[in-house]
Amino acid sequence: MRIISGKYRGKCLVAPKRLPVRPTTDMAKEGLFNILNNRYFFNELNVLDLFTGTGNISYEFASRGVLHITAVDQNAHCVRFVAQTAASLGSEIKTVKSDALRFLHDTGQTFDIIFADPPYAFTAKECEKIVEAIFKKDLLSQDGLLIIEHAPQTDLCYLPHFQESRKYGSSVFSFFGWE
Repeated sequence: MRIISGKYRGKCLVAPKRLPVRPTTDMAKEGLFNILNNRYFFNELNVLDLFTGTGNISYEFASRGVLHITAVDQNAHCVRFVAQTAASLGSEIKTVKSDALRFLHDTGQTFDIIFADPPYAFTAKECEKIVEAIFKKDLLSQDGLLIIEHAPQTDLCYLPHFQESRKYGSSVFSFFGWE
């Protein structure tokens, strides 16, 4: 896994093999962050990374100057790896061991970007629960963006607040926001 841009650009990170993860590819990350670069000033953002896994996306945000990042995963090994890696980078990524839906239910914070990368086995109905929880509790700022990474065979365009989707190889990013 490689950080593709920002102050940690080119840094390679090796995740332990025991982590049950599927890191976002460099091509997909580059496409995603090109979109975000045109919409946001990173140093002003509050970011939530759900199903963080290796922390791949959190490190990209940190590398670009995001100071407030919360990384959530239910796997203790993933949370520990992200915390240790963030410390070694000198980045303050807040890690939380929790089920994603439980975290959304319990938090009262508002985020500018919420990135969710659930297992590709997640159905559209399971993704709908994530969208529903975020918008029902107003966890996304007015100009905020919810991004769900999913398999190409999962169609989320029928969900409320859907804006668009972009496909990069075997990954699709679906974007959601306030109307």
